[in-house]
Amino acid sequence: MTTRFVGIKEFRQNMSSFALRARKNNERLVILRNSEPLFELWPLSKRDATLERLLEDVEESRREIMAGRGKVLRSLKDLR
Repeated sequence: MTTRFVGIKEFRQNMSSFALRARKNNERLVILRNSEPLFELWPLSKRDATLERLLEDVEESRREIMAGRGKVLRSLKDLR
């Protein structure tokens, strides 16, 4: 994966083209303001996106259980 540095103004004006180019060329973008890094953007694979959703679901379930609104299943038999 290659890295490209882009100023915030240029990024804001051409966001969609940068996003398409990052995915197509497997580029990581580092967005700068006054030569200081603000954030980075890189393309996610379908696998990465699925794992991110799974992690979000697990965290949401943990919050529900901690708040007393969830149910802990001890086995798959509990689903019946």
